[in-house]
Amino acid sequence: MTGPIRVDVHMHLYETKDVGEWWKRGYEIWEYGPKDGVRFSGFSGTVEDAVDAMETAGFSHGIAVNLFAVELSRQEAISRIRQGLDGEDRERAIAEMDATLGERYREFNGWLCEALAPFPQLTPFVAADPWVLPPESNAAHLREMAEVGARGIKIHPAAQAFAPSDPRMSAVYETCLDLGFAVLSHTGSSKGTEAFAEPAAFADMLRRFPDLTVVLAHLGGGRWQQTAELAHAFPHVSFDLCEIIDWTGAPNAPSDEQLAALIREVGVDRVMFGTDFPWYDLDHTVERVMELPVLSGEEKEKILGANAVRILGLSV
Repeated sequence: MTGPIRVDVHMHLYETKDVGEWWKRGYEIWEYGPKDGVRFSGFSGTVEDAVDAMETAGFSHGIAVNLFAVELSRQEAISRIRQGLDGEDRERAIAEMDATLGERYREFNGWLCEALAPFPQLTPFVAADPWVLPPESNAAHLREMAEVGARGIKIHPAAQAFAPSDPRMSAVYETCLDLGFAVLSHTGSSKGTEAFAEPAAFADMLRRFPDLTVVLAHLGGGRWQQTAELAHAFPHVSFDLCEIIDWTGAPNAPSDEQLAALIREVGVDRVMFGTDFPWYDLDHTVERVMELPVLSGEEKEKILGANAVRILGLSV
């Protein structure tokens, strides 16, 4: 397919279709409020799914971002315990699973890097979680992952229940600087009282690490009205527009006009294309970008891929 380069900076991949479908069923999208007609992808999120979707939609590159949140990952692992196992046997199986949390975290990241090794069009961003390993062990793990192809990390402060400026993450961020890793983080509302992932919550982290490549996903999600102020205060931070672009017009989301205005205010050169695949389709998200008002065709082409190549230093 000819035309502007296309890069998806926000894709989730899973080892099997069953695991991908579990995550799609279990991850509730609530923060924008109700909206009819949101189009979800039919893919499960295997590596093969991603390669097929990218080829069909004419994408040159994708960033696969691992999410490891203790409680969510624990629930997913419990769902795999053998059917019919109950009582003390079930409790014992859960206890054994909990005891291997750090091992499963390492294996999950290792799987992503190994699975993507044959596919140069997919770059792995591994999970980082301050609850699973102590800071220095987390830093050492990232160095190991860099040796097998990782080029960034993914964090989800809301699902992982930590503030972006948590002192336990300092060694992780320092290691990312040393390795040239980017940090891609979820942003949005939290159900609890802690505003872990609202755009304003990143100010201290961005102030302390001005040379770190940081990508804030969803343009702030349900807290999108905080995004422009943060962008003005920290001109080195970048954003992706995944998910929020499919929820425009919902009660807690911007309209198409407001989203386009936000992109213009943040700076078109700082906004990248993403889908949250396998939740949303690549080709349909391209259509949504092209439908946005206000922005020129040249600006939309930058969002579709050129910005990602420049910001993340991709070889495409």
